[in-house]
Amino acid sequence: MKISRFRLVFCLFAAMALSGGALWAQAATITTADTFFSEISDNYASISDYTANIAITVGSGAKSEVMKGQVAFKKPDLLRIDFSSPAQQTIVFDGKTLTIYLPGYNVVLNQTVDSSNSGGAAGASLATPQGLYLMKRFYTIAYEVDAKPVPLEEGSKETVVVLSLLRRSTTESFRSMRLMIDPASKLIRRIDARNLAGDQIVFDFTAYKLNQKLPDSRFVYDSPASANMFNNFLFTE
Repeated sequence: MKISRFRLVFCLFAAMALSGGALWAQAATITTADTFFSEISDNYASISDYTANIAITVGSGAKSEVMKGQVAFKKPDLLRIDFSSPAQQTIVFDGKTLTIYLPGYNVVLNQTVDSSNSGGAAGASLATPQGLYLMKRFYTIAYEVDAKPVPLEEGSKETVVVLSLLRRSTTESFRSMRLMIDPASKLIRRIDARNLAGDQIVFDFTAYKLNQKLPDSRFVYDSPASANMFNNFLFTE
């Protein structure tokens, strides 16, 4: 597994983790894709924290790689993923610093993030209501077909509403995203994204638990003493 994959994974995850936990609290008729997305964004402010199971698939076909674990989020911008596969792998964002522990390499990567910057490594800043505003600003949003729920995938009994996002700016890391929303819970069930090279990264979210009053200590990470440290890795050649 290449470390560069985790840069892509985190930037996308931070962009979607909040929209993935979004609630639509009003039983209103969906009129346009922009209206639907805006209502999800507006209602996200009512969620103080959440946990969910997450599966991240990088690539497709025989060369695909799957990572599984649990994600925890607390507003405004605390984020943590504890992986069960690969075991002990961890991604933590405490609002200022992104930390990634790769046990297979015995490496800890640290990156200070300027949350006022909307591009590049500042994807972590998208894990806020302001971040959802930036998604709407920098991507066009449409229904993939229409507002009618469709199967999550071929042969699946699970149905979702699919939104299609295409980048407006060449500075965005992903040229397109498909957001698949559960019509009953109004939570994002899956995100299927393509980076600039056309590579596919798919995020699946299940078993959401909302507003559990997660303590800030949940997002404190003590790096293994034996691990090698690399700081500001996103800007290191």
